[in-house]
Amino acid sequence: MTGVQHPPEGPDWVALLDEPLPVDGALRWVTVPAAGAVVSFCGTVRDHSEGRTGVRSITYEAYEGPAHRVLVRLAEEARGRWPGLGRIVLWHRVGDVPLGEASVAVVVSAGHRDAAFAAARFLIDAAKERVPIWKQEHWVGGSGWATDARMIRAADTPPPPVSAGSAGQD
Repeated sequence: MTGVQHPPEGPDWVALLDEPLPVDGALRWVTVPAAGAVVSFCGTVRDHSEGRTGVRSITYEAYEGPAHRVLVRLAEEARGRWPGLGRIVLWHRVGDVPLGEASVAVVVSAGHRDAAFAAARFLIDAAKERVPIWKQEHWVGGSGWATDARMIRAADTPPPPVSAGSAGQD
């Protein structure tokens, strides 16, 4: 796993971490003189999920090499969509994450808020969809793989078309 000890020399800090995410440090790192906006999102372990109560922790597993490569590509894709971005942090925890701790952090700086908000939203949504990371929930009386899992698609592959027979069915 990659550690958080030293920021990279470039503008993007992507990592899979097996330690608590130092979100305050991420906020400080993305704040640069040219950025008038900093947007952050932290996904935390909550006490329930679909059909389950009493969740106490989640264990995240990643296909490490491919997961890191996808995180890097996502940051590059965000830069292509919003050229005025300052710095990007895109971190995901692996291993055991207790209730209330952050499992994912996205922090983006930009000259203006519209780009920062849009890029942060894109990064978290795309990370959940594309990065090969799985979660096992642990609750009172048991554990199991998350029920909201979905097929992961490659970062450079468009989403599959919706067939006429499945439109509107969720």
